[in-house]
Amino acid sequence: MNESKRTRPKPIHLKEEELLGKLPEEIGKVRLDYRYYPGKDLYSDGAIEDEILAIVKNASRVEYPAVIEERKSWPILYHLSPLRGNIVDWIPIKPSDKVLEIGSGCGAITEKLSEKAGSVTCIDLSAKRSLINAYRNQDRDNIEIHVGNFSDIEPSLSEDYDFACMIGVFEYGQSYIHTKTPYEDFLKIMMKHVKKDGCIVIAIENKFGLKYWAGCKEDHLGTYFSGLEGYPEGGSARTFTRTGLEKIFKNCGVENYSFYYPYPDYKFPTTLYSDKRLPGSGELTDNMRNFDRDRMVMFNEKYVFDGIIEDGLFPVFSNSYLVLIGKGADTCYVKYSNDRAEKYALRTEIADTPEGRVVRKIPLNAPAREHVMGMKRSCELLKKRYEGSGLAINQCFLAEDGSYAEFPYEKGITLEELLDRCLEREDMDEFYRLFDRYYELISYGEEQEVTDYDLIFANILVDGDQFTVIDYEWTVEKKIPSSEVAFRAIYCYVLEEEKRNKLNLDLIMDKLGISQQKAEDYREKEGKFQKQVTGKRSSMGEIRASIGTYSVDPKKLMERHLQKILNQRIQVYYDRGSGFREEDSCYMPDIYVGEYEIEANIPFDGNVKGLRIDPADRSCMVKIKELRLNETDVPLQKKYIQTNGKTVKPGCYVFESQDPNVCIAVSELPRNGENLLLVKMELAPVPEDMANDMTGAVKRLF
Repeated sequence: MNESKRTRPKPIHLKEEELLGKLPEEIGKVRLDYRYYPGKDLYSDGAIEDEILAIVKNASRVEYPAVIEERKSWPILYHLSPLRGNIVDWIPIKPSDKVLEIGSGCGAITEKLSEKAGSVTCIDLSAKRSLINAYRNQDRDNIEIHVGNFSDIEPSLSEDYDFACMIGVFEYGQSYIHTKTPYEDFLKIMMKHVKKDGCIVIAIENKFGLKYWAGCKEDHLGTYFSGLEGYPEGGSARTFTRTGLEKIFKNCGVENYSFYYPYPDYKFPTTLYSDKRLPGSGELTDNMRNFDRDRMVMFNEKYVFDGIIEDGLFPVFSNSYLVLIGKGADTCYVKYSNDRAEKYALRTEIADTPEGRVVRKIPLNAPAREHVMGMKRSCELLKKRYEGSGLAINQCFLAEDGSYAEFPYEKGITLEELLDRCLEREDMDEFYRLFDRYYELISYGEEQEVTDYDLIFANILVDGDQFTVIDYEWTVEKKIPSSEVAFRAIYCYVLEEEKRNKLNLDLIMDKLGISQQKAEDYREKEGKFQKQVTGKRSSMGEIRASIGTYSVDPKKLMERHLQKILNQRIQVYYDRGSGFREEDSCYMPDIYVGEYEIEANIPFDGNVKGLRIDPADRSCMVKIKELRLNETDVPLQKKYIQTNGKTVKPGCYVFESQDPNVCIAVSELPRNGENLLLVKMELAPVPEDMANDMTGAVKRLF
């Protein structure tokens, strides 16, 4: 570290009067410290930062989702989306904890940390981004932002932080720390500022993440396969595999750490898995997340993930990592449902407690508390309805302080997975047996004024003959026909997975007694229900589409490219007295000199009596511009030229055939032992029906 400090330029320390004249030291309740600010921002995204600053000055947090939908901009989505905070929201930070955040940027993570912690100390090199952070969080009195280079500020930091967070920052270690082992030294410095029982939090991309194999560009360089190839073109950032991170930890003497796997990635995580609760086959379906850049789609990531999961390799190919170094958490799984209307926003956790594994549903705001607390009543009503049916309802308990609802962790396989297995082995008898049993069970007590509207197959666990409802969040106190509930379950089931389209939906509709019109009514009702749940917010998929990034299938591009190559060649047949034969023919590639212009030199010996040129494998128009044999013009007359098309005029032909050909009777022309035929022609593809019309017109004219 001493060596790096000697070689690094000294920071510019602005005088107090200069600071006060240029940059505010307080914005609302947020304090800013510019003692180590070098006088100008050394990195910036340009004008978009001014736009974001204007937004946070004039809009409240609850307005950000509407702004995101309106602006249709990746930077605005990235910096203002409330989903960004999911990565730290679940971490057990207490109101008394001190938190250090490195690379706080525009404050997306600061917002969530300050909501949970007693105090948050932020460090960021950019004054503009720090202003954005301060304005968006100006109502928080527990934030202090230090503006400047981490290496300059670090010596002044205290050494008693409970948590130190590096969210999307550790990969820039070589930019912060100018030593031979920057990442090890970066981590050692961070360890110095955390209590012995504290925790360092690192969120970082996995350079072997499946999305990069599947055709997403590397996040920092914006190029294909850079991380996979070991960053051959350099760059300021380096990401690591799990093994790579563990080597760094080992070199720093770190033994106590826990890996979590944010999905789809750490930027907008909706789910976090862990080594104690890895994803199951069929769970990873939300893979089109290229908000910032166009991408290729090399393969279906869902199917590849399924194979990876079955072979126990998910930790190797997870798109991102979240690592807790030091004290861990009892949480082994987190799923967020905060892309909804505020009053329904919650997170679901699976946690290991001294009493055993439990499931918790936690409201993410005050309005959502009523929704979560209402699950206890839903449980009681459903238990009463289904008593004696054979359909069990997982018990609900409420925390004494009303902060969450808790459920026993039930073992079993989801009905959804069992049905998928039936489809995979094409065992439709077992599929319909399971479906019939499901329909029989949910129909019990149909006359009662209570219905779980969300009895989809994923919400039912099967353990032997026991069916258990594990999620009844959307229970309503009114009668809804069981056929409608079952229709919704099968509708959602088929909609989520292309392979399920093999189902005979007509047979299922007959089982449920649902007409086509009724099915259409139910689909319309489902659309309204989704709008109710989301508060009419756009989904992340819809936002991605509005931003306008593309996903390109290289297989289709390759097919089109190969077809173009095939289209830009001619096949030449040689008649040596036995007619034209496939075995006495050859292809001539690279004969197009323009988009529609062909120029070919065809050599042949004196034994050849005729040549046949197949200029394309589709209907087209051909105009012979020049035909020369051994430097002598060949007359464009029927005596010398025959075709399977219609002659518009000498040398110009329309072919409705998909196998057009032009035959040249070279036996009628002066030849040598070795000959060269020069052919220049124009070729224009013509749709087959248009070619038919054109040949019909030619017939009428001639």
